[in-house]
Amino acid sequence: MIIENYTLASSTSHATPYYVIRGELPGPVFMVVSGIHGNETASIRAAQNIVNRLRQGEQYIHRGTLIIVPLMNQKAYRKRIRGVPDLNRTFPRTRNAAAKHPVSVALLQLVRRYRPTWYLDLHEANGLSQRNPKRLGQTIIIKPGSRGTTTARRIINGINGSITNSAHHFNIRFRERPGSSRAAVSRILGAKAFTVETCWSLDRELRIRYQIDIVNRFLRSAGLTW
Repeated sequence: MIIENYTLASSTSHATPYYVIRGELPGPVFMVVSGIHGNETASIRAAQNIVNRLRQGEQYIHRGTLIIVPLMNQKAYRKRIRGVPDLNRTFPRTRNAAAKHPVSVALLQLVRRYRPTWYLDLHEANGLSQRNPKRLGQTIIIKPGSRGTTTARRIINGINGSITNSAHHFNIRFRERPGSSRAAVSRILGAKAFTVETCWSLDRELRIRYQIDIVNRFLRSAGLTW
């Protein structure tokens, strides 16, 4: 396994690190992005923890390439705010449109270079979807008709089987979000793209654990780990 460190948007004030982890065997390209919103700290920590585990040899990518951008929005994170403008509304809404922020421009350049077939965008949201279907906490979101629907359902069934408190169970949500990175990557590449949302009201360490568990389940489903 080879781990390489790079900088996204390196020539701008929004520069942020990313990591390319290559397995021994050929396989799919899988991208994980977190910190598009600077106040969603559990998802950021989860992505950073996965990077740390890989660097320390506690986790291993056997096949394919994993790209992780743990903290997209450094400026928003320093202030612990969602971000102004909302970075997740600055991605192109049509195939030929341009991104509207230096970081979203840089991320799409990275996407076009590596052409991931899997894409996870880690977030957090208010409310428990198990208690209120209008809330997005504890959900995996995909666009209607996505090729990733079967995988998302399998991931949800698996993680819910490990969660004893049924109020914390995850649900699937079908929605487009124009301007989001997930929608852009799905539209541009036809990738299996997902948004993961844990619930803010839960204990932070628990949210981190849920996020890491879901990422690892996706990595196994895609064949990068076993």
